[in-house]
Amino acid sequence: MIKINSLTKNYTTYIKEPGLKGSFKSLFIRRKKVKEALKSVSLEISQGEIVGLIGANGAGKTTLIKILAGIVFPSSGEVSVMGFNPWERNNQYRRCMSLIMGQKAQVWWDLPALDTFLLLKEIYEIDEKLYKENLEFLSETLMVKDQLKTQVRKLSLGERMKIELMASLLHRPKVIFLDEPTIGLDISAQKAVREFIKSYQSEFKPITILTSHYMEDIKELCPRIVIMKEGGFVYDGPLSNIQKMMGDEKCLTVTTKDSTFKLTIPRLELAAKTSEIFQNHDVIDLNIHDPSIENIIESIMKYGLHST
Repeated sequence: MIKINSLTKNYTTYIKEPGLKGSFKSLFIRRKKVKEALKSVSLEISQGEIVGLIGANGAGKTTLIKILAGIVFPSSGEVSVMGFNPWERNNQYRRCMSLIMGQKAQVWWDLPALDTFLLLKEIYEIDEKLYKENLEFLSETLMVKDQLKTQVRKLSLGERMKIELMASLLHRPKVIFLDEPTIGLDISAQKAVREFIKSYQSEFKPITILTSHYMEDIKELCPRIVIMKEGGFVYDGPLSNIQKMMGDEKCLTVTTKDSTFKLTIPRLELAAKTSEIFQNHDVIDLNIHDPSIENIIESIMKYGLHST
């Protein structure tokens, strides 16, 4: 289980005064600026859960992931992951945790993937029998069995991401942090990675936290989501509840002779608003539909939970 209680993280930067005199002054007197990356957040995640962490750039997602992985120290608060304090960097914790970052590689590009896996086997002290079982399962499920002896730099982006997943899961971790695992991949590769994560989650039931800017990742993989804004949590609950929470709204897409525009209005005002649109515009087409999950989440991130 993951337990987070009143976790905060502050970063201090120094502001340089503008101009030549300001630069000289900054040699002796520097003004500090403190940024609150995390603002007293609390969270619990049970074994077998996969949680989607959503937020705009700078919302605090990666900072939270790095603290849970033991890379960054918090400013205050308590964290327990499988009973471990992450920033103590206990080797036993490292053996049961994995961090997969879509923008960072951990395999050696000049070596075949199999050579990297053999090195990781020794680093994680993986039993020979378990290593062979994991290698067989992962390579078959990800369909990269024929690429294991190929130099990594010669593989496609999608194949490299699959190799990265294999390298991170060879020791069969109980806690997995996935930070943008499908970033930069084409639609086919994204789908393959999502299908694999879904299959792996069902088979081994680790605790998984996933961050992604692709809503398809979140919709297909995460029954529960946490939405972050400016270092805090603005929503923590089932993804299915998001649409119910804003079910009193309707979206209108209106096409006129001159343009197309969209509106989101309260359901009770629908009749009056459509009548007004027809009176004031030369309407060619009008489409009425429920707000998409993407639009609802974007609205929550921008304006908060109860905004319309």
